[in-house]
Amino acid sequence: MLEFDTLVNNKIGMHLRAAGEFVKVATQFQSDVFVIKDGRKANGKSILGLASLAIERGARITIQIDGGDEAEAREAIEELIENNFYED
Repeated sequence: MLEFDTLVNNKIGMHLRAAGEFVKVATQFQSDVFVIKDGRKANGKSILGLASLAIERGARITIQIDGGDEAEAREAIEELIENNFYED
């Protein structure tokens, strides 16, 4: 299992469109993906789960990835977040 912290820095945080982009990337992989914010954990392949975390701009989140393609999933997810969900 891989686990890493990252900062959400796009203009309005992980709103529904950004959560949809996250889910689109996460579902490309067989690995399980979870997002943790303030001790609350959500399935990274669920838009509603991610929305329930209310991830605002500047929030530090932890991402857990577990499975055979976890390294590739981490790379793709990090790219998405570093590029501000391709919004800015």
